[in-house]
Amino acid sequence: MNLPVPRARARRTAMAITAAAALAAGALLATPAVAAPPLAVDPYNPDFGPNVTIYSPDTPVDQIESELDALADQQRDAEMSTARSAVYFLPGQYGTAENPLQFDVGYYTEVAGLGASPTDVDINGSIEVYNRCLTSDNCLALVNFWRTISNLSIQVNSLGDDGCRGSANFWAVSQAVSMRRLDISGANLSLMDYCTAGPQYASGGFIADSRLPYVVSGSQQQWLTRNSEVAGWSNGVWNQVFSGVVGAPADANFPTEPYTTLETTPVTREKPYLYVDDAGKYNVRVPAMQRETSGVSWDEGLTAGRSIPITDFYIAKPGDSELKINAALAVGKHLIFTPGVYDIDKTLLVWRPGTVVLGLGHATLTAKKGATPLAIADVPGIVVAGITVDAGEKLSPVLMKVGLTKSLNLSSKKSKDNPITLSDVYFRVGGPHIGKTTTALEINADNVLIDHTWVWRGDHGIEGFDPTDGVNGDNERWATNTGTNGVIVNGDHVTATGLFVEHFQKYNTLWKGENGRVVLYQNELPYDPPTQADWTQPDGTLGYPGYVVDAKVKNHRLDGAGVYVFNQNNPAIVTENGFDVPDAPGVQLHHIMTVNLSAGTVEHVVNGVGGQADNTNTGAPQYVADYPLP
Repeated sequence: MNLPVPRARARRTAMAITAAAALAAGALLATPAVAAPPLAVDPYNPDFGPNVTIYSPDTPVDQIESELDALADQQRDAEMSTARSAVYFLPGQYGTAENPLQFDVGYYTEVAGLGASPTDVDINGSIEVYNRCLTSDNCLALVNFWRTISNLSIQVNSLGDDGCRGSANFWAVSQAVSMRRLDISGANLSLMDYCTAGPQYASGGFIADSRLPYVVSGSQQQWLTRNSEVAGWSNGVWNQVFSGVVGAPADANFPTEPYTTLETTPVTREKPYLYVDDAGKYNVRVPAMQRETSGVSWDEGLTAGRSIPITDFYIAKPGDSELKINAALAVGKHLIFTPGVYDIDKTLLVWRPGTVVLGLGHATLTAKKGATPLAIADVPGIVVAGITVDAGEKLSPVLMKVGLTKSLNLSSKKSKDNPITLSDVYFRVGGPHIGKTTTALEINADNVLIDHTWVWRGDHGIEGFDPTDGVNGDNERWATNTGTNGVIVNGDHVTATGLFVEHFQKYNTLWKGENGRVVLYQNELPYDPPTQADWTQPDGTLGYPGYVVDAKVKNHRLDGAGVYVFNQNNPAIVTENGFDVPDAPGVQLHHIMTVNLSAGTVEHVVNGVGGQADNTNTGAPQYVADYPLP
């Protein structure tokens, strides 16, 4: 008979394991001998700070529209700003057929319902993103980043809009944008804005756990729709992936129709969300991990999982010290980051099993003094969601570490059914300021689930380009905004659904663990290598593939992937392969492609197989349906 471990002993064991791991990684942080207890949280009226707005059904629609129109105007062109906002709706009805609620969503804005189910918050109207017009006749969605919508029902009503605007609910977006837990009806959903002047390009994106009407994909270059229902889907450009989607188009005509369709998703855990219960108290719902699922999680009642009272959270605000936040984590609090930018010069260490770290309104952790802003111990059940991690001006070895060291995978068996999970966790190197890191995201733990991430070394931004100094902007960026590697996966049985990694200077993605599984991968190679020598490996190989599986790996699966080349700084630069994987029966790539966006060359899709993407076939993908070849 196996006797249960006493709770005190179990706690001591867990703490000893975690302490050993942290010491091995050199990341254990000193805390005060006596830490002040975190302030009590009012369960009915938690203080989320000045950047969170909460509406009730009693708020006049005209007031909501006026305030949210002002917020959208403030954030419409605020790509490089520090402003962060979250807008929440308490359960109830908003807008009517005669007086709909209609507003836009700008940069760094989260819009969500506070119901236990999406159907608890019903909006009659529209919530939209349109093209960003750089000039009067140059409107596109290629830089419509960093915004979120979730946990709502929308009865689309565009009353008062012109004929074109009234034809759909527009969500013209690109990376770092998620739609989750939505129930949309009444009109089409369009992922491009076809009502403004062109070119109307878009490059997204991600939908999960949603019931949708007919979807117009339009100009979207790539998109992942996961665990949802769709009434229909039109067209696609290069890479449209459906995983566990009821009503998804078949992929039998690939690549004439660029669809990749999986009946079920291998591993899922929906993103945690705030909700208000029937007693008026705030909670965070943490969905459970599921295997081989399809459709939405909420159609038969509350999403399976656990609810954590808001009183069990430490609610952080910009300016809170790392010492204070780590002390709260050390005494067992979960963590909410309210909207804003947090300067982090000492690592925040999450080490208790089951801890939830939830960012509101695209809360951003910026590395200072070369710190690693966030480290996750190799213990089961930790969930990190809604956080952006930003490189600082001094080189950080890594921006986020999951599992402190590969040599100490101490909880892999327990984490198999309760994995560490990252949902809508984004990374940025450069952009609003100089950024430097060796690796953005390092995964050392086993059984980790990455559910939508964008790992971005900026190809544009305030720093790295000065038109007054006579220096080529991209040359300047290559030397100043430095990001060597995007994602390195050392752990085994790591799953990624929606992995977007771009512009790193060596490895965008390097996968060294066994039994990795990726559903949709999107990559742009860096725009800015000054010379071929800067983009050549030590062994003489021309360029670094956008996706590399280590030669020792025996089992790996990738479904739906693209590597794009745009060597804007030097169009003569050549990359030999878009993908590089070992020739092993257990390593399988399904529906992969490369494409030239207008400059540069990728000679082959994978391992010397597949056509050359160059400026003679700009915009024409070079596909390999399956590798190894049948």
